[in-house]
Amino acid sequence: MILGVSLLIPLLAALAVRRPLERFLVLSAPEVVQPKRQFYLDFSLCLAAGFALNNYNFVVHNLPVPNVLRLLLGFVVAGFFLSLDTSLARERAIIHKALAQNTALPPPKRLYSMTRKFSLVAVTTTLFVSLIIGLVIAGDIAWLATIGQDATSVFRAQQSVMFEVLFVMVVLLAWVVNLIISYSRNLKLLFQNETTVLEQVSRGDLSRLVPVATSDEFGVIAGHTNTMIEGLRHRMELITALKLAEEVQQNLLPQKPPSLPGLDIAGTSIYCDETGGDYYDYFELSNGRLGVVVADASGHGVGAALLMTTARALLRQRAAMSGDLAHIVSDVNQELFRDVQESGRFMTMFLLAIHPAAKTLRWVRGGHDPAILYDAAADTFQELTGEGMALGVDKDFEFQEFTREGWTPGSVIIVGTDGIREAHNEQNEMFGLDRLREVIRKHAAEPAEAIQDSVIHALRTFQGDAPQEDDITLVVVKLL
Repeated sequence: MILGVSLLIPLLAALAVRRPLERFLVLSAPEVVQPKRQFYLDFSLCLAAGFALNNYNFVVHNLPVPNVLRLLLGFVVAGFFLSLDTSLARERAIIHKALAQNTALPPPKRLYSMTRKFSLVAVTTTLFVSLIIGLVIAGDIAWLATIGQDATSVFRAQQSVMFEVLFVMVVLLAWVVNLIISYSRNLKLLFQNETTVLEQVSRGDLSRLVPVATSDEFGVIAGHTNTMIEGLRHRMELITALKLAEEVQQNLLPQKPPSLPGLDIAGTSIYCDETGGDYYDYFELSNGRLGVVVADASGHGVGAALLMTTARALLRQRAAMSGDLAHIVSDVNQELFRDVQESGRFMTMFLLAIHPAAKTLRWVRGGHDPAILYDAAADTFQELTGEGMALGVDKDFEFQEFTREGWTPGSVIIVGTDGIREAHNEQNEMFGLDRLREVIRKHAAEPAEAIQDSVIHALRTFQGDAPQEDDITLVVVKLL
């Protein structure tokens, strides 16, 4: 009873100061190191209680030194297993808190591998068990030497020693099993969290992160998983923005061709990315003329799309004013040059004005591929050529306007970008001008939209499984 009271008093004192010390030393620290500090705190309190009790027993009760050391060893072993259990409990609390708040800590800066932890606990446990069993057996041998040698005394001594060793083994085994169960709960929780989040990611749900509560391999995996999720979130935001940009850019293109007597028109743009730099448009000019423009900004993607949008706004604004085609393109070039002179970007453009009543074609080449005029009656091809430079290269370049009078009814004008002629198939062959002309010749009697669809179909068939490397824009004008 005296020994029990002596044990209870220092343990109660340690328990009384544990909570304020825990708030000051453990809870104030970063969460990733709180389990380690929890272990140090509880183990230190157990040692302090053991030293206080042993000093009291040694001074007041004159307890022999061997007994004092054995009692101190008991405090060390009990404190070790108790502190490991409270440390794991602290780790679980951090994981549950992170799950409830959906927060994630950064990956641990220093790795404490699970192999290292298991080895340390196994070696320490083996050392304690061996030391305690050795002390028990040594004490029992000394005690057996003092008892009688009759059969009854020997049998009772054997029972006593067996029960004592069994009691020690049961206590130690209970501590070890409790430690294993506690650690297994943490591993199960960490594994479930990791797999649950990854399952959500596989379904496209990026709303949750994995709590980083340990400094072992699970903490490293969780940290890198969170980095991956953050990267996927950024990519999803980028894809959403690109989809919006694609929608906006598609809305900038003509939704339907103009309806003018004597003309059948069709046009399309097919981008190799979500957005592109190809551009086509129709607008009314003075004297009943129809303006058709096809342009190709350098590169493709978002940068080219922004340049295309700028050029579209400049051209539409300038085309609404007076002036011939050459002055329109020259003015657009000057404004565009101010925007792109630092970036080195440029844009090719072919601007065509069709006068159905006068049967007149006027055009300006801004470094673009010539348009193709096919006379179906004569089965001849003519390129609408002329000198010209890409826009955005030379601010003061003066563009020229070229003219062609008259055409044969049923003739077809094709204005496209280099993405058509320079398309490659799996054998790295180029589609080229000859194949384009053959498709036009074969389908020239059909409406403009059918001719356009035939060119795109022939191009896709030629490419096969080869990827589209450039934007494709095509405008077909059937002169009725």
